[in-house]
Amino acid sequence: MEDGNTITQIFLPLSLAFIMFSVGLELTLADFKRVAVQPKDFAVGAACQVLVLPLVAFALLSFWPIAPALAVGVMIIAACPGGVTSNLMTYLARGDTALSVSLTAIISLLSVLTLPAIVSFAVLHFMDSSSAPDLSIGRTVVGVFAITTVPVIIGMIVNRYAPVFARRFERIARVVASVLFVVIVAGAIYAERENVVDYFKQAGPVTLALNLVMMGLAFAFSRIARLGPAQGTAITLECGLQNGTLAIFVALTLIGSREMMVPGAIYSLLMFPTAIAYLLYVLARRNRAA
Repeated sequence: MEDGNTITQIFLPLSLAFIMFSVGLELTLADFKRVAVQPKDFAVGAACQVLVLPLVAFALLSFWPIAPALAVGVMIIAACPGGVTSNLMTYLARGDTALSVSLTAIISLLSVLTLPAIVSFAVLHFMDSSSAPDLSIGRTVVGVFAITTVPVIIGMIVNRYAPVFARRFERIARVVASVLFVVIVAGAIYAERENVVDYFKQAGPVTLALNLVMMGLAFAFSRIARLGPAQGTAITLECGLQNGTLAIFVALTLIGSREMMVPGAIYSLLMFPTAIAYLLYVLARRNRAA
């Protein structure tokens, strides 16, 4: 139990802070100016991520048979911003990496307000008063702010005043962040190893459906809005690759529910095969057109 508390109270928050710091290292004020100069690209991506994704999750959960705590867990992952892996995948797919980084970082900043609101609604809607955890909105806001916003801002400051160091450290930070992400997800699955098969049966199909439906909608909305292929690729991957580490942190550290963290961990496992499949599709299509 002591080891578990150490992981929850120290390793998980520090790891998430480092992951968000690595996002800030790639962000400059020019990225914010880009949002003002080319608002259409960002607006479509932000709308898909902040509005459509939670609505799709809620719609699926409205008819999907699933335990209340797991339903809240699905809403938590749906309320999270894109993860650092979306930036890497976008780069590999030759998408608009700057747009991907802007979406990841800015929506991470917005999640200070959106995530607590969505999680609070989910707890009230899916759980009864006897089983619902004692969720403090204020504590959740402060926790998300401290673990996401502050590290991103520090990363931006380092990038602004020590750009040479930031460029050199950026690649290392990305690798370390990816390793930490894998360790956290694996640890979350291992912590619930006795129940993971049952949880996977309940939460696996709905999280996979959420991932596939959302990537399909992001792709479709990008086409409808007549965005360029590079921008559509960035938005599709941004809406498919969520910040599972943040979802686990919110469920485990801020709410104190190991059951609620499971959907975030399962989603984090399932999102990579679909993202890789989409990556191969984009590259194959580009090669045919060349």
